[in-house]
Amino acid sequence: MRFLLKIVKFIDAFSEALGKLSGLLVLAVIAIGFYNVVVRYLGRFMETSLSSNVFIELQWYLYSLIFLLAFPYILKHNVNVRVDLLYARWPRKRQLWVDLLGTLLFLIPFCIVGIWVAYNPVMMSWGRLPGGGWGTWEMSPDPSGLPRAPIKTMIIFAFATLLLQAIAQVIKYIAALRGNEEVIEALGYEDAFAGVPDIAAIPDVFDSN
Repeated sequence: MRFLLKIVKFIDAFSEALGKLSGLLVLAVIAIGFYNVVVRYLGRFMETSLSSNVFIELQWYLYSLIFLLAFPYILKHNVNVRVDLLYARWPRKRQLWVDLLGTLLFLIPFCIVGIWVAYNPVMMSWGRLPGGGWGTWEMSPDPSGLPRAPIKTMIIFAFATLLLQAIAQVIKYIAALRGNEEVIEALGYEDAFAGVPDIAAIPDVFDSN
């Protein structure tokens, strides 16, 4: 388990970096949006076109990236939106079991299905032909627009990084249920464990020592 927790730290660090990058992209979207508005009205005043579809499409590309990059960060910090009537009233230990089972039975399969469903459309966007050859990239239908393939590829990237963080969360949930105080505190379940953990008897088959 200690070896797996070391891997978890690397995944957590990667998710943190993606979250910080997502935050920086917010500033970029605001700056580009401000530029688009200014040149649009300035162009009307000057009776000429000063804007470009490159910046217009770049704005919504970056806006999409804010969410796609933040998925694992949100999961790591457990700040995703919850709509429930029971979960918030349950003891912390029961919440932990729900998080573990929900991640195993729903989130991980959802990520795998998402990658599988998105794979062929993304490859076609890069120019993959039905016969196996390669053609040109999918481009924006608007003049001077951006290629579609890179932003579509980020859909797979988002699902892949969310899957990695989901696996990391499963490892942390199991470690917490086995009584790992550091993980319990990091997850915020420190008030849930007053006695021996329910699955403390599970052998640590991953312990290298």
